[in-house]
Amino acid sequence: MQQIINTFLIGISIGSIYSLMALALVLVWRSTRVGNFGQAGQAIVSTYVAWEVVNRSGSFFWAFVFAVAIGGLLGGLIESGLMRTLFKHASEGPIAAVAPVIVTLGLLGVIRAVVGLIWTNEGKRFESPVDTAGFVIGDTTLPFSRLNLLIVVMAAIVMIIFSIVFQKTNLGLALRAAAYNPEIARLSGIRVSQTRTIGWVFAGAAGGVAGILVTSNDTLTPNSLDTLLVFAFTAAVIGGLESLVGAVVGGLVIGIGLSFILIYLGTSLVFPTAFVVLVLVLLIRPAGIFGVKGARSA
Repeated sequence: MQQIINTFLIGISIGSIYSLMALALVLVWRSTRVGNFGQAGQAIVSTYVAWEVVNRSGSFFWAFVFAVAIGGLLGGLIESGLMRTLFKHASEGPIAAVAPVIVTLGLLGVIRAVVGLIWTNEGKRFESPVDTAGFVIGDTTLPFSRLNLLIVVMAAIVMIIFSIVFQKTNLGLALRAAAYNPEIARLSGIRVSQTRTIGWVFAGAAGGVAGILVTSNDTLTPNSLDTLLVFAFTAAVIGGLESLVGAVVGGLVIGIGLSFILIYLGTSLVFPTAFVVLVLVLLIRPAGIFGVKGARSA
C-alpha cells in the first residue's frame, strides 16, 4: 500500500511539471492556433539566464523573475519577428497548416545550438530553492518534498491566473477572437497582430516558470527540456488544447500513469504507453477530455 501511495505522489510531482509546460503550449494555441514546438527552446534560454543570475547574485527570487521576464520577452520577439511574417506570406494554400509546425521545430533546433555555443553542452548544476528531502510522517519518508509542493502550487497559480485572464477580461476575449477569426476581430477594432504577440508573451512566461522549476536540483543542458516537451504536448492534447484546466489535468494523468508504468512495468513501456493513451483519447474524444467541439472551455 505504501508503495502505491509513493508512486501516486511521484506521479503528482512529475505531472505538475508536465502541466506547467502544457499550459504554455495551450496559451499559444488559444491565442494564435499554433502548436509551438519551439516552446522547450524558449524555456531553456530563460532557464540558462536564471542559472546565470543565481550564480552571480545567489538569489533564486531574482532568477525566477528574470526567467519569467526573459521567457515572455523571447516569446514576444519570436511572434513579432518571425511568426507574424510567416502568417503574412503563408496564410493560404496547403503550406499554411504545416508551416508554423515546421518553423517552430526548426526554431527549437536553432535555439538549442545557440545555447550550446554560449553556455556549452556541459551539464550545469541548478540548486533547488527549497528543501528536496521528502516530508516525514512518523517513520515514513514520502517521495514528495517542498520542491514538489512548490511545483504543484505554481502549476495551480499559473492555471488560475490565465483562466481568469482568458475568461473574465477583455484581453482574454480579444485573444480568443484574434485566434478564431482574425478578420472579424479586425473589423471589431482588435489589433490582431499585437494581441497575438501578447499570447506568445504569456506562453513564454509560463514556459520560463516550467523551465526553472523542472531543472531545480538537476543538471541543466541544452536538451534538458526535450522529453518534457513531448509529454507536455501529449498532456495538452489529452486535456484539450482549448482548456487550461485540461492542460493541468492532462499533465497529472500522464504523470501519474507513467509513474505507475515506470515502477511496476519498467522504463521500456513509458513512451509507448503515452502514445497509446494519446491515440485512444483522440479516437474516443478528439477534442480532448475538457475540449468541446464547436465551443471553448476554460
